[in-house]
Amino acid sequence: MVLNRDQELWAVALWVEKNHGEEGTAYIAQQIQRLSNEGDEAGIATWKTVAERFDQLGCQSSTN
Repeated sequence: MVLNRDQELWAVALWVEKNHGEEGTAYIAQQIQRLSNEGDEAGIATWKTVAERFDQLGCQSSTN
């Protein structure tokens, strides 16, 4: 099974939700900070996109 980029980002967001729950936002922020310290702009962009999807998961959970 091959995932496209969008599916990969959703998979990461779901992994964060499963493994970090309510602390997921803090975990994502830590990843962004770490990558910022390393100067990894592409990594930062990736985690910011994961953060958007993670936030959407929270919205969906609260409406169900």
